[in-house]
Amino acid sequence: MNEPPAPPTGRRLLVVGDDEDLGLSVAEHAQRWGNAALRLHRPDDEALRDHLREPVDGVAVVSRDDIVALRYTLLVEHLAPGVRLVVTIFDHTVASEITRAVPNCTVLGMTDAIVPTLLGACVAPELASLRRVGDQLVAVRHSPAGPRVDWHHRRPRSWKARAGKALGQLRPVDGSSRAMLIGFAGLLLVAALDTALGVLVLHEHWPDAAWHAARTLTTVGSAPAAEHAPDWYKVLSAVSMLAVLAFAAMFTAGLVDRLTSRRLTALVGSRAVPRRDHVVVVGLGQVGLRLCCELQALGIGVVAVERDHHAPCLPLARALGVPVVVGRGGDRFLLRRLSLPKARALAAVSSDGLENIAVAVSARAIAPHQRIVLRAGGDDVTNESRSLFRIGAVCDVTRITGPFVAARLLDVDLLSVFAIEDRTCALFADGLVHDLAQWAVHDSELEKIGS
Repeated sequence: MNEPPAPPTGRRLLVVGDDEDLGLSVAEHAQRWGNAALRLHRPDDEALRDHLREPVDGVAVVSRDDIVALRYTLLVEHLAPGVRLVVTIFDHTVASEITRAVPNCTVLGMTDAIVPTLLGACVAPELASLRRVGDQLVAVRHSPAGPRVDWHHRRPRSWKARAGKALGQLRPVDGSSRAMLIGFAGLLLVAALDTALGVLVLHEHWPDAAWHAARTLTTVGSAPAAEHAPDWYKVLSAVSMLAVLAFAAMFTAGLVDRLTSRRLTALVGSRAVPRRDHVVVVGLGQVGLRLCCELQALGIGVVAVERDHHAPCLPLARALGVPVVVGRGGDRFLLRRLSLPKARALAAVSSDGLENIAVAVSARAIAPHQRIVLRAGGDDVTNESRSLFRIGAVCDVTRITGPFVAARLLDVDLLSVFAIEDRTCALFADGLVHDLAQWAVHDSELEKIGS
């Protein structure tokens, strides 16, 4: 198989944004591949204007804030019209606006770079990357002989996933919904018992017995024949009427809470919380929501956990049929209610690396052998914690996104970037996997380029 074309060298590039780690990674990879890259961290208008007076071959705008990325993109286009622009964006609405306003701009979805690695680790431990390409799936697997690429059609949902979804029907995780179901089931049980006693003891026709049972449930009154019934029947009837009060209170309280609160899970249907062979995703930002959608597209059950009641992605998750539980992902009791020991994997993908580590520690405490996938930023805390214990599959966002953006800035078209042990590799459309370290130029050539 032929080698992919190496990125061009000798270009003068500019990396602009407020994400210091990601901007540094983009600039370092571009320089390592034989280009001159200057990084500007949060430049003002004058500083950016000064650096754009000289011609540049391309500008990368990297930021975790879409509005900041939009501002810098429009400013660069104003100062250097027609310059090649590559900008990182999460939100599709902002991406569409940038594409419309700046035709010479290439918009890179941050989730496109990160999610394939997270998705592969959630599906199977041997997958370094998994991505949908049209109607097919392209998977990169670890193997003793090196990375192996497999192309196959999307598979139907497995029986384990179907069973997990079926077990989740009518099994809510919140207390108010459980109270409503218990109250409703208790009322039905009392109604069935009163109907049966009316037919068997009071010798009523079943329509009359059912009508009198409904009168008892609504506290309108009991059957007239009950006044002449045996004593044991009266005692049982009194107990059932007292039980109706309790069951009716539970049902009413649960129903009112469900109608008045913004519920993000359902009792039945696609937003019911699965109970087996599912993935628990902690952190419902843009990355978490995209990961949930990709897992559902593969037929894998998923439930998301978000601690912020006002998170921007919550309404979108509800519209997409993603069940969401509001709570702290590091809460052991919540993880138990979500059936973590029976899950396929747990993915901690919030933007806070320390919070992801806390979630992993809690998950290890209740499910020691559970597969855990961590989103990390390449900080020292994550690396040190990973060396102390088997924390799980760590997806270093900076390590993956940096070369992805740098390659696209240099007109290199690739599907995804992923890490295998100490190597950072790229997957191309023809199924070729290439070690990005082979693109590095010698120090002597870098000195010539710098001079």
